[in-house]
Amino acid sequence: MNTWMLAARNLLRNRRRSVATLLALAIGAASILLFGGFRAYIEYSMLTGYVRAGGHLQVQHRDFFLYGNGNPTAYGIADHPGLMQAILDDPVMKSMVTVVTPMLVFGGIAGNYDAGVSRTVFGTGLVPEDITRMRAWDEFLVRNPSPPFALDGASDDAAIVGLGVARVLLLCADLGVRNCPQPQAVSQTSQAASLPPDIAELAGSLGDVKTQRDTRRGAKIELLAGQSRGTPNVAALRVMTAEDQGFKELDEVAVLVKFSQAKQLIFGKSPAKATALMVQLDQTQHVEPAIERLTVLLARFSPKQPLAVMDFKALNPFYVQTIDLFNMIFGFIFVLIGGIVLFTVSNTMNTAVVERTVEIGTLRAIGLRQSGIRRLFITEGFLIGCIGATTGCVVAVVLSSAINLAGLTWRPPGSSELLPLMLRVWGENAMMTGTTLGLILIGTLSAWWPARRASDLNIVDALRHA
Repeated sequence: MNTWMLAARNLLRNRRRSVATLLALAIGAASILLFGGFRAYIEYSMLTGYVRAGGHLQVQHRDFFLYGNGNPTAYGIADHPGLMQAILDDPVMKSMVTVVTPMLVFGGIAGNYDAGVSRTVFGTGLVPEDITRMRAWDEFLVRNPSPPFALDGASDDAAIVGLGVARVLLLCADLGVRNCPQPQAVSQTSQAASLPPDIAELAGSLGDVKTQRDTRRGAKIELLAGQSRGTPNVAALRVMTAEDQGFKELDEVAVLVKFSQAKQLIFGKSPAKATALMVQLDQTQHVEPAIERLTVLLARFSPKQPLAVMDFKALNPFYVQTIDLFNMIFGFIFVLIGGIVLFTVSNTMNTAVVERTVEIGTLRAIGLRQSGIRRLFITEGFLIGCIGATTGCVVAVVLSSAINLAGLTWRPPGSSELLPLMLRVWGENAMMTGTTLGLILIGTLSAWWPARRASDLNIVDALRHA
């Protein structure tokens, strides 16, 4: 107890130097935690976005992830309704699953023949009711709500396109898209062009398509895709809205349709398949047990189909790479600030040793051992670390709360939309505890060498120092 009291009183002897050292340590701790809070929010917001769009897990053909984009229908899942029901009825899975829904991806060409333009697209068939439920998932309470899914409750021929698709196909005016660049000159002939007869025959009859165009409002596109047998097929679609897909590359090619429409377009009257089953769980921590249980179910339900279970990390390598990058930056910042704290505290303690040389000699002369001197200075370093790191934690929590309330936004690299700027410091117990303990340890170690120097002083030379 005497050691702790003496250490605390020694810190108060030179208040200006002690306060400067504590401020340096507190600013360092706050800086580390603020960046850690930003890293945590990036992780949670990305995870939430990926889980809302594709679920925690996907059941796919084992080769679909690597080769499916070339020919999605060749890697489809037969009897996907039965597999979905087996997952929902399983006593282990049903306690963890919130949504199980099929997905059908395909490639095609979307055209706006009124404007005489077309482009290659990447189509996705989804069940709107299930996507609406998936978009409501918010385990980590990120302040980034997803817009309502426009296909929910719409007609079977409804579609959603990316903003880039709407721009290239000259649909911005019809869809009311703001801040959409327009070409300087558009041929009047191309604007008046009608749907080619051969394309119209694939979609149905020319008269039916014209009737649709005259009686129904909204932007229209024709989507050409190859059927599972290799023959082309066309669907006349009514575009409900242009939706930001988050990434420019995806925004330039995305076309979302109902799963029923995609089945009709790709499989026609043939038995339909799904390219994947998206499985969304109630909590992310259930991913591993869910994978183990699904592996057992797949082996039992579909032994002839080489199906596999992939989690959101395997499906989205960009997420893993981004988190690894931020973790590396966080570690670098911690080491850099830790080095500054190390030399700052060490310099403070070395100065204290020089100023208190006579005091050290007196303590040794009255019987205090070398270990007692070392313990006294190390305790002072420990107290500096505790006070400075704790103060830094409080400052970080206050600053992060103020920034979160400010309503700031930012545009991440590769993203086409503004996101809220949030710092998740409060609640990140592991990060706060690890940072605090790490800086306390650095503060304690910083005092070790000055404490050793103090304990090795010769008593006579120390007393003569005055």
